[in-house]
Amino acid sequence: MNTNDLTVRPLSGPGELGLFSRLPYVLNEELADDLAAGRRRPEWMWVALRGDRLVARAAWWSRAGDEAPRMLDIVDIEDDRPDDDPVDIGVRLLRTATAATLPPGTRPPEYARFVPPDWRDTPAARRAVENRMRVLEATGARLFVERLRLEWRPGTPAPGPGGRLTFRPVRGGTELVPLMASVLTGTLDAHGRDDLTRMSAHEAALRHYEDELARYPTPREWWRVATLPDGTPVGFVVPARNDYGAIIAYLAVLPAHRGNGYVDDLLAEGTRVLAAQHVPRIRASTDLGNTPMANAFHRAGYANFEREINMTWR
Repeated sequence: MNTNDLTVRPLSGPGELGLFSRLPYVLNEELADDLAAGRRRPEWMWVALRGDRLVARAAWWSRAGDEAPRMLDIVDIEDDRPDDDPVDIGVRLLRTATAATLPPGTRPPEYARFVPPDWRDTPAARRAVENRMRVLEATGARLFVERLRLEWRPGTPAPGPGGRLTFRPVRGGTELVPLMASVLTGTLDAHGRDDLTRMSAHEAALRHYEDELARYPTPREWWRVATLPDGTPVGFVVPARNDYGAIIAYLAVLPAHRGNGYVDDLLAEGTRVLAAQHVPRIRASTDLGNTPMANAFHRAGYANFEREINMTWR
């Protein structure tokens, strides 16, 4: 599509990945592997061109085998071009790409953007983040939540056993799903709270389990339930590996046992399980507003290396 010498189109194939990668972003290094694995498709990767110059781009991500995009995770524009309005170009690109890419009548999937941890304090970073948010807002999206991205590296002291709890492997989904449903009571997680506005706690837990946790290829023996000496469960942790590396996929304390510091024991156990696999890093994330969870990660030696901006269409 050509509009006033602005050409908006999807990639013609993987051979145009070099063109798409002319705008910098941390995910550029993953694009080739994502295309090869089927997590991205050229027709889901769009560019806006003025002649041969890339002035904006957008791309969706999915799991391999998905028929439709699962997440919009790349929206980039040139922030410092005096001869163009970069936000206007981004809006034109995103509207055109969305109409051509998503099934008719469907709500766009969530937008996720990785940003520097101090993005508000650095003028250039702040301008870049806010410009992209303006692009999304012009198409109807609104800020949903800001999240901390955390990382533990080998050489960081691994927390030792606390001695208060006993850990055992999870006894499959039949045990984990009810535990997941129970921890949604009083949750500080924005996605969990949003789920509860549209479905029961059991439905939300089952969907998360089937759509996320059950898909991880790592051994279920890594998943741990923490119990008191009498066998009463107090929480659980799901150490796993996704398509990009080792992660703490889920960590929660049951409502009746919150406030006792058990989150530290659970995180320590999950970290030890993954560290024993000699992984190069362990990553995790939590909402910026979930202060107790964020503090637990910091105590365990996890550094806040990025933040994530999530926006949704309602």
